[in-house]
Amino acid sequence: MTSRRLAKIAQAILETVSTTILLHLRDPRIKNVTVLHVDVAPDVQSAKIYISIMGDEKTKALCMHGLESAKGFIQSKIADRIQTRYTPVIKFVLDSSVKETTDALRLLDELQAERETEELANEPSSAEEQSTDEGS
Repeated sequence: MTSRRLAKIAQAILETVSTTILLHLRDPRIKNVTVLHVDVAPDVQSAKIYISIMGDEKTKALCMHGLESAKGFIQSKIADRIQTRYTPVIKFVLDSSVKETTDALRLLDELQAERETEELANEPSSAEEQSTDEGS
């Protein structure tokens, strides 16, 4: 199967899963979920759905449990959307790259703020500069 067709199927699955989670699921465990990426197997028999969940570990575990419970309903929505011989069996994969990125950005911001305070502490004040200029 061509990679263009797989990409179109992956995009359709991503859109379907995103809208299903956002609009159709009423499970209170499922919240703060972002669908990041979908990998479809070449035979279109399975698909890995990479998601990001904001919150602590307990919230993530509850949300993953809720998504596993709703897997059949989500697969039926995918079957309605894509016209293939087999509906892909979906598997949710928790992707921590968003959290790692936000942590790295926070560290960079802290380093920048620290560097700026050091530069301000090392610069002589304007009063000291005027007194050294007058004394010369």
